[in-house]
Amino acid sequence: MAKVKIQLTNREISWLYFNERVLQEAADISVPLIERIRFLAIFSSNLDEFYRVRVPTLIKLANINEKAKELLGYNPKKIIKEIKEIVVNQERRFDDLYENGIIKELEEERIFIINERQLNVKRGEFLRSYFREKLLSTLVPIMLNENKPFPELRDRAIYFFVRLSKKDKKEKSQYSLIEIPLKSLERFIVLPETNNLKYIILLDDIIRYCLDDIYFIFEYSAIEAYSIQLTRDAELTLDTSISEKFIDTLTKSLQKRKKGKPMRLLYDNNMPLAMLNYLVAKLDLTADGLIPGNRYHNFRNFISFPNVGRAELEYHKDAPLPVKNLDLGKSIFSQIAKRDYLINLPYQSFDYIIHFLREAAIDPKVTEINITVYRLAANSRVINALINAAKNGKKVNCLVELKARFDEQNNIYWMNKLEEEGVNVSYGLQDYKVHSKICLVTRMEKGKPVYYASLATGNFNEKTAKLYADHSIFTTHQGIGNELKRLFKGLDKKVFYDDYKFLVVSPLETRTKVYALIADEIKNQAQGKPAFIILKMNSLADEAMIGKLYEASNAGVKIQLIVRGMCCLIPGIAGMSKNIEVISIVDKYLEHARVWVFGNGGNEKVFLSSADFMTRNLDQRVEVGFPILDAEIKKELLDIIHIQLLDNTKAREINASNTNRYHRTDEEVKHRAQIDIYTYLKNKSLS
Repeated sequence: MAKVKIQLTNREISWLYFNERVLQEAADISVPLIERIRFLAIFSSNLDEFYRVRVPTLIKLANINEKAKELLGYNPKKIIKEIKEIVVNQERRFDDLYENGIIKELEEERIFIINERQLNVKRGEFLRSYFREKLLSTLVPIMLNENKPFPELRDRAIYFFVRLSKKDKKEKSQYSLIEIPLKSLERFIVLPETNNLKYIILLDDIIRYCLDDIYFIFEYSAIEAYSIQLTRDAELTLDTSISEKFIDTLTKSLQKRKKGKPMRLLYDNNMPLAMLNYLVAKLDLTADGLIPGNRYHNFRNFISFPNVGRAELEYHKDAPLPVKNLDLGKSIFSQIAKRDYLINLPYQSFDYIIHFLREAAIDPKVTEINITVYRLAANSRVINALINAAKNGKKVNCLVELKARFDEQNNIYWMNKLEEEGVNVSYGLQDYKVHSKICLVTRMEKGKPVYYASLATGNFNEKTAKLYADHSIFTTHQGIGNELKRLFKGLDKKVFYDDYKFLVVSPLETRTKVYALIADEIKNQAQGKPAFIILKMNSLADEAMIGKLYEASNAGVKIQLIVRGMCCLIPGIAGMSKNIEVISIVDKYLEHARVWVFGNGGNEKVFLSSADFMTRNLDQRVEVGFPILDAEIKKELLDIIHIQLLDNTKAREINASNTNRYHRTDEEVKHRAQIDIYTYLKNKSLS
């Protein structure tokens, strides 16, 4: 009998529907207005990355040969066309939301985003002076000439494509390019207030207003400027066959990234057709790569849109909560020695992790620190603690993953800094990313080594710890400590060990261990024992893992999934996934934690992990999952998960029709998980 192919949503299409949920937040009038602008920025930034990473891969697959469809199970050319249809529709909603929603609501708050055509004499003089003092020297227009090669446009930079023309149509128009200097100047300029009215203008429009100052030497009667933004292929092609040359190879590849193949041209929809045709002829783009937009591109800069109005236009910043019975004023090691502790970020402070590392750096009994780092903050206190530990004579071993996408350059900098200060640095494995978030401190007590561990679902990054919802534990559990020591030994030798009793480690064991846990639930269901599965993650795309979840659903196991981003599993289909429900929570904080819960006949097994259920996380990365063995912490995590499953305010249903409908529950009371979790943890800290 032929094997029945399981039904899946294409991962790229699923990702676009995740970004649709971000756009929903920007449209939600219950979200503070400035935050809605920031969600527009996140949507735009996400889409840029999508065209830098995912679309290039699809195009390469489409160009291989006709067997691509047979090998992949879908037609990449068809998916590329579907992507364009979805993106164009999303961009239209984006533009309408900004032009007809956000701007008008700002005006109701007496905040006006004005353009160069809305300036009175006084504001015009102010901006002309600003332009000549701050801007003019940074602008060097490139005059385009048919006899010269078309200039390389930088990835995601904003340019004005300019046409200079005369009234006498017989003379040919002159074209020019100007790059908007966003790296050196703020995108938004706050103008002098008038009658309690606030005015903001974009840098783009100041340049438009002063185009005559730029092109004054030319005798043209009309100057038009239209915004364009090119997104390039950002995937790295690395020759890693010679490991000692890896860093040089990576650095060179990063330079090539800036000149990757053009993937998308976002252009002002008001641009005359002749100008657009000129660009298309000069750039290596297909029709699928042409995306019409409005006059402003690179909306990711709107993440820093200034709030010149009421404080209520932004989310209230909640003070980080204390972890019950974990005192930052006392030795953290003496407290961890007595019991495990759970840190729930960002509701509770990342300072606990920093305190852990600082104490390790100065404690005379600490002899060694092992840590893996993936993404680091710009001014990393984590790095400072490791450097201080090395200066204090500790043996510090830091694995810096240089292949962390878009953080490669930053991680090369930190690697060099650590090496200069005496830290033993390795830069990961040749063919695998090290994505685990683990730290092991060795402390000599009564002549024997005792291991103090920090394991997390998120990075050792104090900046993202304020924005990402993650979990981190401290433990001195002997079995976990011993296995972490063995894992670090393997990373140092660049080999993989298996047969861990406590840890769940990719690439060798995560898949098989999760399969076994799912099989146990199927067995429990057949025996009439309590059986269920609750999984929380960022992405669910691995076909074989989805097949196992379908198998469990068909066996009657109830499965509840919380998946923030792409989800290729299709829930609620009879004979396949009838017993599976999927929600996605998009709210104030980025839901980043990975949590696995298995019913286990009534004695739940709970794990935290750095791994999503994507093929790369299961088979091609070093990931670490770990069991929650402390009963109180297990209860706390289960409580938090159940709070999220009750969310009927910010949770959306993922279903076959991809409607992103808000999650409906039997509860009449409104539940918003991120607010309710803060309240839950606050009450717990006071009890």
